[in-house]
This record gives sequence, C-alpha cells and structure tokens, in this order.
Amino acid sequence: MPRAGERSGEPVEPPVIGRQAVRERADAVRNRARVLEAAERLFAERGVAAVSMDDVVAAAGVGKGTLYRRFGDKSGLAGALLDERERALRQRILNGPPPLGPGAPAHERLAAFTREYLDFVIAHLDLVAMSETASTGARLRSGAHRFWRQHAVDLLTAGDARDAAVRADVLLSALSAEQIGHWIREEHRAPDALRDALGALAVDLSMR
Repeated sequence: MPRAGERSGEPVEPPVIGRQAVRERADAVRNRARVLEAAERLFAERGVAAVSMDDVVAAAGVGKGTLYRRFGDKSGLAGALLDERERALRQRILNGPPPLGPGAPAHERLAAFTREYLDFVIAHLDLVAMSETASTGARLRSGAHRFWRQHAVDLLTAGDARDAAVRADVLLSALSAEQIGHWIREEHRAPDALRDALGALAVDLSMR
C-alpha cells in the first residue's frame, strides 16, 4: 500500500532534508571563504591588532554567530588564514625539489627548512604570533608545529645527531614569532643576516 501522499507506480520525491543539508554545506563553504578574504584584506590594511571580529563580520557580510562558530576567536581566524600557506610549505618539504625537498643531505635540508620557515614567519609575523599565543602552550599544540618538529627530528636523526628531539625543540624555539619579532623589531636585525645565522645553526645542530 502506498503511503499518504504517494501515487502507486510513480517515483517518490527524495526528501527535502538532504537538499537542505547540501545547500547549508555550500553556504558554509562560501561564508568561510568570505570571512577569510575579508580578514586577510583588513589585516593587510590595518594590521592584525587594529581589526576586531566585528570589523570582519561587517566586511564579510555574515552573521556574528557564523564567525564565532567557525573560528572561535581572532586567534582561530589567524590560524585558518595561515593554514593554506603552511600547507603549501609542507608540500614543498615532502615533494618539492632539494634541498628543501627530498634528495639533499639531511643537514642541507634542515638548513633549507630553517631559512624557508624563517621567511614564512617574517612574512606573516603578527598572524603567527597571534596563533602561537592564543593560550599557554598554543604554539606547541598546533598541528603545524608537530609537523615541523617531526620533520626536524627526522633530519637530525638521519644525520646521527645526539638528542635529536631536544635539538629540534631548540631550533624551533629560535623560529618562534616572539623570538623573530624581537630580533627584527627590537634589535633591528636584518632578515638576510638571520637567515644566514639560523641556517648555520641548523647545520651545527645536525653535525655535532
């Protein structure tokens, strides 16, 4: 027996709920893109500290609840903005040409990673600083940091360095946004000089 509203022998219309879910997911993707585009533009124009979440809501044209549900707070927004850029660097480490990618000696790869990551932090210093200081230990808990650390440990181990995990932590501490910001803004060190110094440190850590 057909259920109420059905006609015998005719196809039954799929439930509307499924189509609503698809539309909601598509809307969520569009809203996320709008928020990130607006935040990136505002941060570039005004600086991270001068932009509020309300500013981002107004520029993106989304509801405040949408913004907070998706990103939590401004540090979460900063982390989302960094994610694509970090993903690109990870792909170059895994599949790119040497010395950053596979094919070079371990100490050369570690020095190349150190220089590349330094450039990344300098280019996005305020965003990285916000993501690293969102809460106590935030830098150490991030998925990106775990990847950088494991990569450094693997390269140090490949070079037979003692206490590879400790050496990796020392190197990554020197690459934190707080430390790099201090060197550049307080001590006025030139980025090229930092690249040379930290690249040499990476080699030293690999070889002793």
